[in-house]
Amino acid sequence: MLALLSVLAFFLAGQAFSDTASKDAEYWLDRLGPALNMTSYRGVFVYARGNQVSSMQIAHRYQNGVVEERLVPQDGANGEIVRKGMRVICVLPDHGRIQLDQVIPSGPFAEAFSSQLMPVSRWYKSEVAGDDRIAGYEVVKLALNAKDELRYSHQLWLEKSTGLLVKSNVSSSDGEVLEHFQFTSLEITDSLSDSEFVIRTEGTEIERELATKKTSSPAPRMDGWTLEWRPDGFIPAAAPRSGKGQAVAFSDGLAAFSVFVEPAREMVMPTGASRIGATTVYMKQLEVDDVDFFVTVVGEIPPTTARKVAEAVRVDDRLAFGAIGQ
Repeated sequence: MLALLSVLAFFLAGQAFSDTASKDAEYWLDRLGPALNMTSYRGVFVYARGNQVSSMQIAHRYQNGVVEERLVPQDGANGEIVRKGMRVICVLPDHGRIQLDQVIPSGPFAEAFSSQLMPVSRWYKSEVAGDDRIAGYEVVKLALNAKDELRYSHQLWLEKSTGLLVKSNVSSSDGEVLEHFQFTSLEITDSLSDSEFVIRTEGTEIERELATKKTSSPAPRMDGWTLEWRPDGFIPAAAPRSGKGQAVAFSDGLAAFSVFVEPAREMVMPTGASRIGATTVYMKQLEVDDVDFFVTVVGEIPPTTARKVAEAVRVDDRLAFGAIGQ
């Protein structure tokens, strides 16, 4: 009897591996984007970049076409962020007032892995790298290896029945893991009550109705400046706020970086590159007709790539920045 059970277990395991192997990476990537929004779950995840490690409790529900979410830090400062559709309320007593200029992601890293309609296979070699088990769930591992040194490689672990992202790594060209995300506990369920999305933290509530900006342009524009070089595959994808300056975000469908061009402040700002995990910040001062500008590149790209992007910025219209210098 034990021998029969062993044979049956071996057969079922082999069948499960065969089912996974029969589906290519594109199949799983197509499932990733919708799963981030449309899967309901609760759990705790950890996020590490460099020597910084934090954990977050999350409840995420998709009901009647509306995304609801509650995020609560598990270490460090207390507070929480609650979202219902495009309405976001943030309570962070230990941090004071913060800005809510961006839509809160639908689950961890939803913005980064939103399955945009871009041919990521042109810039990354994607393949199914096997099966695994994370937080009690059977998962499939995907490897997306960068085809050049201008971007990082990614490893993604997706829960098999839903396609939900449950673990991810961002790695350098020499294989060093720069950022790591993983659920330590997870329950995928439609049985989430309204009480799980009620604010419990006492403090000043900051509320904003977030709406996507409607524009007649097919993509964000660079007003008053141009970018003479950027890595192949990165196209304008969004226009984050930048005070009196101009900013555009670029994405290749998997990674993203933003370029900020603004008037130089009176205070002395550091120049050069700094990196935390996979996130690089490169700052450069630029002088145009005796007017100083500051260029900042921020994103999940190597420092050498960020430097090349910053050096490719050209300011061609000071009036776009409010007639600076007059």
